[in-house]
Amino acid sequence: MHAPRGEFQPTPVRAEADRGTPTSSPSANPAGAWRPAMFVRTFSSDSIVDRPRGAVLALFVAFLGAVLAVWMIGSSNPFTPAGYVGYLTKGAVFGKSRFYGIQRGPTSAGRTWLLDVTNVSITPYTYTEDFTANEAVLSRDNLKIAFRVHTVWRIDEARVPLFMERFSTTAGHAALEKNPDAVVQVAYGNFVREPLRTYARDEVQRRNGLEVKDALIPIGDAVLARIRQYAQGSPFIISSVVVGNVQYPEEVAEAVSRKLAATQELQRKDTEIEIERKERTKREVQAQGIANAMEIIRGQLSPMYIQHEAIEAQKLMVNGPNHTVVYIPVGPMGVPLTGTFSATQPRAVAQR
Repeated sequence: MHAPRGEFQPTPVRAEADRGTPTSSPSANPAGAWRPAMFVRTFSSDSIVDRPRGAVLALFVAFLGAVLAVWMIGSSNPFTPAGYVGYLTKGAVFGKSRFYGIQRGPTSAGRTWLLDVTNVSITPYTYTEDFTANEAVLSRDNLKIAFRVHTVWRIDEARVPLFMERFSTTAGHAALEKNPDAVVQVAYGNFVREPLRTYARDEVQRRNGLEVKDALIPIGDAVLARIRQYAQGSPFIISSVVVGNVQYPEEVAEAVSRKLAATQELQRKDTEIEIERKERTKREVQAQGIANAMEIIRGQLSPMYIQHEAIEAQKLMVNGPNHTVVYIPVGPMGVPLTGTFSATQPRAVAQR
């Protein structure tokens, strides 16, 4: 009878109970004499073959699990958000790390072994450079002027590899989590900042102090042209440069304010003088008009016409609804005579 596969069946062998005590003599131990019980282990041929196969299978599964765990730990699926271009690099355990490619967000590269990304923003930035306090600039007439320069710029998305390899450096994940634009800020500080400040100082120093506030646009255009020429062929695209916030020293500002106030007061007085001149001209014109009218009256009105007009006026008063008729002495032209007259001397009154 065969034992099951992979197991053994002990075969007991026992001596008969009536046999004598075994001795060292062969003749004293005939066949069938007493012998101690023994167990003999027997194996089937199938169990010998299946045991190594199961062990190999278990080792293979464990190896695959370890490889998968290591791959999951060492691989990643880097993501690039909208408005950014991702610079992909692939690391190596043995050998050299290398540039893997670029991706424009929003996207990801898929899970890959030792793949990492540095995201570079391609949206416009506005950086401000202050020229205040100790950074203030002396004009051509040695007047200290404080101002600001505002620059709008961005990274050319077609030149992100050039930007990363020549103008900036990769930053650690901790730094990028705190400031996603750390890579761009480093590049701006290394390439654009100081030339821009030099051009702005130079353009201001070419002008007199009080002329700067009236030439802000020409100064900004001149700085823009120079910084564009400097950045030609680089991944930096400079969109505009604006100069503003001009501030003069306090004593100069006060002097300018006093001068402006005096100028306004002078203009006010000039305006008043002009108004008086116009008023005088107006009165002269009015007087000349009256004189001309009197001349016309004196030349065209006769005594008979004046008497006729006086009589007509009296008629209107008599025919009015509310009136009182009072007869008074009048002169030759119908003009009333006033005074105290004697009733016994009418001729004298008439002669007067």
